[in-house]
Amino acid sequence: MLRIVLKKGYIGIPDKQRKTLEALGLKRIGTSVTREDNRALQGMLTKVAHLVAVEKVTE
Repeated sequence: MLRIVLKKGYIGIPDKQRKTLEALGLKRIGTSVTREDNRALQGMLTKVAHLVAVEKVTE
């Protein structure tokens, strides 16, 4: 499991990155989501790595 936190805002970013953040469920700065780690998620995180913080969650 990964916890993803939006650290920077949407202003000035390309539409592809904006849509990726929306698909992850991140809407406002400081919001976080928990997702299962898989290859599709890793690809999404690569696209928006400069906007989010990722940490591994053990449950």
